Amino acid sequence: MAAKGAEYDNPMLEGGMGSSQDSTRRPQQQQQQQQQQQRYDVVIGAESSEASLDCFSVLLIALSYLLFIITSPITIWTCIKIVTEYERAVIFRLGRLRGGGGAVGPGWFFVLPCIDTYMKVDLRSVSFDVPPQEILTKDSVTVAVDAVVYYRVSSPAVAVANVEDFARNTRLLAATTLRNALGTRTLAEILSQREEVSTHMQETLDEATDPWGVKVERVEIKDVRLPMQLQRAMAAEAEAAREAKAKVIAAEGENRASRALKEAADVMADSPCALQLRYLQTLNTISAEKNSTIVFPLPMDIIGPMLNRSS
Repeated sequence: MAAKGAEYDNPMLEGGMGSSQDSTRRPQQQQQQQQQQQRYDVVIGAESSEASLDCFSVLLIALSYLLFIITSPITIWTCIKIVTEYERAVIFRLGRLRGGGGAVGPGWFFVLPCIDTYMKVDLRSVSFDVPPQEILTKDSVTVAVDAVVYYRVSSPAVAVANVEDFARNTRLLAATTLRNALGTRTLAEILSQREEVSTHMQETLDEATDPWGVKVERVEIKDVRLPMQLQRAMAAEAEAAREAKAKVIAAEGENRASRALKEAADVMADSPCALQLRYLQTLNTISAEKNSTIVFPLPMDIIGPMLNRSS
């Protein structure tokens, strides 16, 4: 039993038994690690911001600390900054990102006089209207389309360091993406598949703005404006289709009415009294309308012999 237990406790045996499983798991783990590394936000120059400080930079930082200590009763109120819950501050020390490219906040933080600068970034969702774009669709129809885009800043340091003006660039990219996305679709697809077009635009914009630290949350197409001539042509086509459908329905109604009249005539032919009752019912309907028409009913039995004599 002891030998058997020692055999199972041998790490070499365990490694041999799990070598096949480890060999299959290693490629999967490597792929997952690569995907996670690609998702990390990369800030331009952040990897060498703290490691490349020269002697002069260290001297300036020391002098700044000394200046703060000497004038602390006065400068302390200008060195302490506060950012709200929905904001983050990106701090630059001697023109380089401080702390490896991270953002600070919410709350208070400390900046050194003369060598530290900071920029506030709003993390709340922002919306803007895409100006109407003249687009030539796949079936050669010119339409004017406008949309609205909702986005937010996902990485403040990337949004500040990697792009000059992320808001302006996002607006320009949204306009070009709108033209490119709708230029490959027909007019019928644009009018009937708005959700699919919006989803495709949102995915394209999100992928393009990810290196800027911007997350595109939603894209909605507001209005599709057609030329007046095309609107008149589509209205005429729809009116003609409705008229054709109305004629078909009227013809079907007349067909059914004629069949019903034929059945009623067959029933009245079997019973002569039924025709007389129908005649009286018609007279009752005419008298209820309060008109000036005077009707003198004559039985068909009296008129029948007179018609036979004349013939």
